[in-house]
Amino acid sequence: MKQGAVRSDYLDWLAEAFEVARRFTPLPDGDVVVGYATGYDAADIAPFVLSLRAVFDGPAALVVDADPDLRAFLAQHRVTAVDAPVWRGWAPHPVMQRFVAFAGLLGERPGAALTCDVRDVIFQAPPFDPAPEGLEAYVEAETPLADHAFNMKYLRALFGEAQARQLADKACLCVGTIVGPRAEVSRLSRLILSLAATPRSEIGGAFGADQAAFNMAIHQGLAAMAVRPNYGRVATLGLTPGETLRFEGGKVVNPDASVSPIVHQHDRHPHLEAPVHALWGGGLELRRRVRPKSAGQKFEKLKASLRRRMPELR
Repeated sequence: MKQGAVRSDYLDWLAEAFEVARRFTPLPDGDVVVGYATGYDAADIAPFVLSLRAVFDGPAALVVDADPDLRAFLAQHRVTAVDAPVWRGWAPHPVMQRFVAFAGLLGERPGAALTCDVRDVIFQAPPFDPAPEGLEAYVEAETPLADHAFNMKYLRALFGEAQARQLADKACLCVGTIVGPRAEVSRLSRLILSLAATPRSEIGGAFGADQAAFNMAIHQGLAAMAVRPNYGRVATLGLTPGETLRFEGGKVVNPDASVSPIVHQHDRHPHLEAPVHALWGGGLELRRRVRPKSAGQKFEKLKASLRRRMPELR
């Protein structure tokens, strides 16, 4: 019997995505910071932009919507506003779309890159000091992947039960902050997009697929990366007990009393969120992380959940 080709929205999108990545104009040579910020306005991203510009003068670019006020805010602070790709049909969640932009904006140029989340990231010191010698991945929790239901759910959905078990005792790494040479981060971005296509390619476009593909790439040795502990260059705080964190002297202070240059997920802790916004919010409205979902968003979440539980048609 002749075997037909796998049919999935993600695979069709991926073919277009690699072509779209080549159309981006890479940022100038040197160290750069890039992020994907569609769906946000100036109030959402002010802490990221203002804290970044307090410690870093180099090129920075955010992929954003066509909001004139937002783009004026970015221009004021010398952050390049990049148009989001327009897809011919179906498109995955923005957490996957962003790697198309990252690959294109970084290119094969010299210098280091930081690719990161935007709404929940602030800067407290120069992000590239010390200069990275290679790709760096950052631990987000002291406990292994097996203890994190969200990560295990998408590892199982994307790669199957057997491979998820293989990684269960490995460190829980966060895809929301990646540092390394620009060309290597660009290649890693393309690898994440490719890994999300197999074997459950229909799941590749889901929120959470990025995290699963990232952990797979590193722990299976598909990308050479140094795994850095939490509270070093990056502090990822979403799973850190709030009582061990404090805001002091205009800085978020880690449980070990250190201060990290890059702080991720500070907004999971109200006693940090408020003073951080007071310092870096630029007088704009404090935007909460959790917002009401529309009926359409709830329906899309339900469809994604059902797809994750069904076998892929071939």
